[in-house]
Amino acid sequence: MPSKKPTPKNSPAADAEIELIRRLAEILNETGLSDIELERKGTRVRVSRTTHTIASLPHPAPHPVHSQATTAPPVAAREISSSDLPGAVKSPMVGTVYRAPAPGSPPFMEVGSEVKAGQTLLIIEAMKTMNPIPAPRAGRVSHVLVETGQPVEFGEVLCVIE
Repeated sequence: MPSKKPTPKNSPAADAEIELIRRLAEILNETGLSDIELERKGTRVRVSRTTHTIASLPHPAPHPVHSQATTAPPVAAREISSSDLPGAVKSPMVGTVYRAPAPGSPPFMEVGSEVKAGQTLLIIEAMKTMNPIPAPRAGRVSHVLVETGQPVEFGEVLCVIE
């Protein structure tokens, strides 16, 4: 916050400082920067945000998406309503799905896999951050509704655990 004498609340100067901080925060969001600092007329303001990274997981390079006519697309499974699937695991964010920890690695889970509560099911990349999606409970994976490289929306069903 400002390095000079505090400004009383509800003053034009306080409003200007708040507006400056808001504008700097907007610039962070627009540019993807993690922090920004500005010094003007003896006042120095630094705005930063915390980024969450997963150090234990490698950052997979984007997988090329290949379409093969012989492979049944998982998109057909999307026709199932999420209300019909009590064990549906939904996306907690918007991003890009990666089913394996790295290109060429086996996927975290497949249809028929037994999973434990907390086990990583897949990764969703959002804003250059890899976010592991854990199994909410133990069980058998009955449906996998996404493929590597596929964009997903908040609340979209990713897989089903019975």
